[in-house]
Amino acid sequence: MIVPEYWAEAKEQIRINGRRRTLKRFGWSDVSEHDALENARERVREAASRAKAGESVRTADHKVAYNGADGLPIREEIIERHGDTVITRNSYGALCLNTPNVLFADIDVPLSRHTGAAAAIFVAIMAVGVWMRFELGTWAPAVVAFFVAAFISGPLAAALAKRTARFREDPFDAALSRLRNYADLHRDWLLRVYRTPMGYRVLAMHETFDPEQEAAFQFMKAINSDPLYVRMCRNQKCFRARLTPKPWRIDMERLRPRPGVWPIKREHMDRRRRWVEEYERKSGAYASCRFVDTLGTGRASRDCERVKAIHDRYCRAESGLPLA
Repeated sequence: MIVPEYWAEAKEQIRINGRRRTLKRFGWSDVSEHDALENARERVREAASRAKAGESVRTADHKVAYNGADGLPIREEIIERHGDTVITRNSYGALCLNTPNVLFADIDVPLSRHTGAAAAIFVAIMAVGVWMRFELGTWAPAVVAFFVAAFISGPLAAALAKRTARFREDPFDAALSRLRNYADLHRDWLLRVYRTPMGYRVLAMHETFDPEQEAAFQFMKAINSDPLYVRMCRNQKCFRARLTPKPWRIDMERLRPRPGVWPIKREHMDRRRRWVEEYERKSGAYASCRFVDTLGTGRASRDCERVKAIHDRYCRAESGLPLA
């Protein structure tokens, strides 16, 4: 896991087939801005060399904070360090915990949707209207069918979903049952389970994991962890957990100015600080997850206990506050 303290950008102008191009690359360092600039210059020289050799290269690094930038480290402002655990502010403004070896897994619970049923009802009504158009030789039935379908498809589908809900297993209960089953089959594991606004978060407490260790990803696959999160872990070689609310859930816009990818220009820092002050004021009334249960009989690792304490304090996991 690499979350650099210092960032710098270097540029170089080159000519390719008579055309002038400006190449830009970021550099990073945990030592100094000077070292970050040297790293940036080295990267831009390497890109220029490849371009001159005829290879297709992009002119600048992608402006992506996490799981991207094609191998770049996590480009987020460092807020605090707790040993090898780093707390950063992500591109939309929330604080995130980044750890190289304590396994977090996110599970998004699919909510009951009646969109498919509404579409089917709409198509069925329209089919009747089109059939009547050919039978009667006028477009009037099709027009009437369109307006009837537009008005009643949604409400009818919602009513049907409500009537049949009692026959379906609650998706949150199903996800929690899957976690309990896993713990029953792996009694030496110790899993701490949290409720999030859209599902669950699981923290493995019994041992640390290498983020490239296959056992970690087998576990995440077994519990239906979010595939995007799994890819993020692989790409950035770390595990990650959001600690504070998503801004739009507490009546705020994303971090300003946009995009919030670090580093930003100095002239934008005052605006950023004002946004953060407002965000911290509003987010204090919410929790980002709520502790639910501990599963398994394994013994907690000291490293995991340390990260759990940081996580629970920032998330307000046992505060009883509303989730956001």
